[in-house]
Amino acid sequence: MSITEQVSADPAPRRLSYVGFAVIVVAYLAIIQLGGRVARAVFDSGDGFTTTRDVMVNMWIPLGAAAVFTYAVVTWLGWGRPVLREERRLRRWTWAVPIILAVCILLAINYAGLADKGIGFVLALLVATQFVGWGEEGMFRGVGVNILREHGLTEGKVALWSSIVFGSVHLTNALAAGGQAIAQAVVVSFAGYFFYLIRRASGGNALNSVLHGLFDFSLISCTAIAVDQELYLGAVAGFLAYVIIAVVVIIGRKRLEPAAATDVPSRS
Repeated sequence: MSITEQVSADPAPRRLSYVGFAVIVVAYLAIIQLGGRVARAVFDSGDGFTTTRDVMVNMWIPLGAAAVFTYAVVTWLGWGRPVLREERRLRRWTWAVPIILAVCILLAINYAGLADKGIGFVLALLVATQFVGWGEEGMFRGVGVNILREHGLTEGKVALWSSIVFGSVHLTNALAAGGQAIAQAVVVSFAGYFFYLIRRASGGNALNSVLHGLFDFSLISCTAIAVDQELYLGAVAGFLAYVIIAVVVIIGRKRLEPAAATDVPSRS
């Protein structure tokens, strides 16, 4: 069988409706929320992330399961290539976005606090936050972006709605955080747009996934483990990441797309 015949014999990627995507997202959230509660009950774990055991129970189990679910969905849809690779590249200057974010991550990490916790805790938290990064980026910048493209939205609307959906799902944190979840959802929407830009700047879904995980790692090192400690000043770097990237993007907003870029569906 020739290569052409083999390709034509391969099953075509599945199409996904908005309702279907909503069902998948709800299932993803249920795995995280319910899985976390079940894990805490079974292993009699605390609610926080202050010990290595708590991180492994409260984060590894639900977030790892959610990440596995995400890529099982990607495989079932036959969307491996469009999820993991990005054909619609932005101009080279947009590499400034991941560079700025990476610098702010390095500045934000609470090195002293992590050193007190030990290498086991650090490695456990790194793994846990990478589950977050790869799971959420696979679901929202991978599946989410591509379903919007499949339905013919312009790239501007793809960026907008994928970011809004990403922020909105964090409203489920209201179960634990109350009204603070609304402000968090707004902030996360902006973060979603930045990760969308990183996907398109880098040409794939890997760099944004890694940086997403490391950004969460830096934030948790500044907050969740800082029990009975004063606010770690490095946390300001996380806030500065939003401000600096926003200013850079606003200034260069008319020079994001390559000159020959057109808004066409990613797959026929």
